[in-house]
Amino acid sequence: MVVLKDQVRDDIINVAAKIFTRFGYKKTTMEEIAMASRKGKSSIYYYFSSKEDIFRAVVEKEAEELRKDLKVAINEMDNPISQLKNFILFRIQKLKTLNNFHAALKSDHLAHFEFIENIRKEYDRDEIELVTRILKIGVEKEKFVIDDPDLAAVALVTALKGLEIPLFINKKHGRIEDRLENLIQFLFYGLIKR
Repeated sequence: MVVLKDQVRDDIINVAAKIFTRFGYKKTTMEEIAMASRKGKSSIYYYFSSKEDIFRAVVEKEAEELRKDLKVAINEMDNPISQLKNFILFRIQKLKTLNNFHAALKSDHLAHFEFIENIRKEYDRDEIELVTRILKIGVEKEKFVIDDPDLAAVALVTALKGLEIPLFINKKHGRIEDRLENLIQFLFYGLIKR
């Protein structure tokens, strides 16, 4: 019986994710989620106490998906240069598909939810730890020349966050893959001739 209850809850989360993506948090109603789930509104309230509770479940699911998929993408590579490159490419591409998680990270009108701030902090911490680990391995293997991998990881993650919206929105400068490749070349090799 627990498996069935978990399946129904997961089904509601999956349906709600699509509705939140389409209409946004503010415009989505419990009635819409219930209708799309083919459940009565009271059934939705059996599993979730509010629209905020459903949105939290959606965002947490997408955050976990990103975390898991990033680790897989990085572990597929055997050297820190490839791992860092894969991290950057995969991260940006994956964020494009996680609309609710991305909205939770970027939207000011969702910032008042305490759980959003906690998810943001946790995601930032996880991402910085992951990049720090890659950079430290790269320094140990003499692939990177970095004085402070911890500080470099914070700088790199901060730069990527600042580039997310321009990369998603501005399409006049070519394909996103080409722009990302150019970004990686710049990050890895800089501007100054050596």
